[in-house]
Amino acid sequence: MKQWFAAGLAACLTVTAVGAAELDLDFATDDELSASLEGASLTAQTLREDRDEPLSRRDIVAAAQADYQRLLAVLFEAGFFGPTISITVDGVEAASLPVITREGPVNLVRLSVQPGPAFLFGRVDVGPLPRRTDLPDGFATGQPAGTSVLRDVTRTGIDAWRARGHAKADLESQEIIADHNSRRLDAILTLAPGPRLRYGPIVIDGEDRVRERRIARIADLRQGQIFDPEQVNAAARRLQRTGAFRSVAITEAERIGPDATLPMTIQVVERLPRRFGVGAEIGTNEGLGLSAFWLHRNLTGRADSLRVEGDVVGIGGGTGGTDYGLSLGYNRPSTFNPETDLFVNAEIERLNEPEFTSDRAAVELGARRVVNEEFSYTYGIAYERNRIEDAFGERDFSILSLPLTADYDRRDQDLNPRDGYYIQAGLEPFYGLETAGPGLRFTADLRGYQGFGQDRRTVIAARVQLGSVVGPGIDDVPATDLFFSGGGGTVRGTEFQSLGIEQPDGDLVGGRSFLGLSGELRRDVTDAIGLVGFVDFGLVSVDSQWSDGETHTGAGIGIRYNTGIGPIRVDVGAPVSGPGDDGVAIYIGIGQAF
Repeated sequence: MKQWFAAGLAACLTVTAVGAAELDLDFATDDELSASLEGASLTAQTLREDRDEPLSRRDIVAAAQADYQRLLAVLFEAGFFGPTISITVDGVEAASLPVITREGPVNLVRLSVQPGPAFLFGRVDVGPLPRRTDLPDGFATGQPAGTSVLRDVTRTGIDAWRARGHAKADLESQEIIADHNSRRLDAILTLAPGPRLRYGPIVIDGEDRVRERRIARIADLRQGQIFDPEQVNAAARRLQRTGAFRSVAITEAERIGPDATLPMTIQVVERLPRRFGVGAEIGTNEGLGLSAFWLHRNLTGRADSLRVEGDVVGIGGGTGGTDYGLSLGYNRPSTFNPETDLFVNAEIERLNEPEFTSDRAAVELGARRVVNEEFSYTYGIAYERNRIEDAFGERDFSILSLPLTADYDRRDQDLNPRDGYYIQAGLEPFYGLETAGPGLRFTADLRGYQGFGQDRRTVIAARVQLGSVVGPGIDDVPATDLFFSGGGGTVRGTEFQSLGIEQPDGDLVGGRSFLGLSGELRRDVTDAIGLVGFVDFGLVSVDSQWSDGETHTGAGIGIRYNTGIGPIRVDVGAPVSGPGDDGVAIYIGIGQAF
């Protein structure tokens, strides 16, 4: 008896490889629904998947039997509630086959779907709902029915209650009736709002180097306040934005606490506190640029960061000489209020540019306010000391300023955007304590992206750069605050800073205003390789307005190699008009040019 049982068990567990089976799909519906059915079919995925070993008959039968529910879910989603589904394996309905069956080859698997008539909503109702709750438009008598609409309506109702503090709102009951004679679907959804809750005890878990009180301060979920899911999401974003944590999760307790309170748990996983990195960029005119940074993400245990960065630019280039810079940036999150950080920046630099040299030291104290994930702004007070040698001779500047900047980012991604736009603007009133007088400096960078075609493999990108100094004359402004054009950041293909304001003796100085226009046509040839064509334009004027200035243009082509951290960029540009080199220039870096 034991021998027969062992032999039978061995036969059940034996998997015999079979050859490739033919798949026949017969979906009597439109292309979009057919594609959805095929995409949901486990049988289609199983038979078409590249495998090192052939499929067993058991695998095919199991996939076919799982497809009944999978295909039915797709049809219900689309509003077909009376379908006929047939899945046969060599002519036998898969539902009638045992999973553990005889072994041998499978020749033909046939999936046949007759969706039947599409249903419309009949009687519909959902409630109770808070006032001014906007339900999806499709949830109405006479509209196409479908389970996706029912899910959306339920989610909308629950979210509306949660937004008003009813954290445990849920679907209490549902009555769904399909009338096949009238092809109508009645849907009665009953919600249970539950009590309005306040935050209870906040438990913090996973903290190590970052102080628990500091985490609570940044999260700012104060015990006794009315529960607000958007406030919870904002707390998680603030903690994540500090850079001190690899992951942040804020969860609600399963059970309601005493006096209609809801205990919360903040679960964090900290990053390693220290990090360093290096970067490089090269251009035929600009030469080689090297940079490195060291970062401490949690300097004093308060999720505050310190970043020290140095760079050497212009190695072997034709930009007048090698530039050196060293900067320090300190950031303390949630200092003035939960969404406003304190920052301190300091830098020293030596610039050897084609038309001037500069020895500069600067310090800035300010605040950064994050309004939402898209919009932020900074304000502060800054002081700089600058020794300039240019066409006007050697001069010392001592300038006090009140910089204000704003960023609005609607790009789908930073390094390789395919859709959206980005706006950065700066306004800096200043007062010169020595050479310069009072004035105002304005800068703006506007970028837009529009993708086309399947997967947006073709992208049109455009950029507008603006700059203007209002107040003092050209000879009373540091050369570092004036505007030149030419090179990789403005007009590719032209010589670095080749466009400015020419003086009577032939020397070149920067202008008081700048206008830069750039356009790119980007096309992905493969998943890894992309091609780019570009045109850049630059204008520099002696006046504060963008008129009556000198202009030049450059154009070229480029190639992109997409990596996990952004595309590697190689651009080849040449001057088209105006001042600039007669040859071509090559630019290599990481990320798109803009």
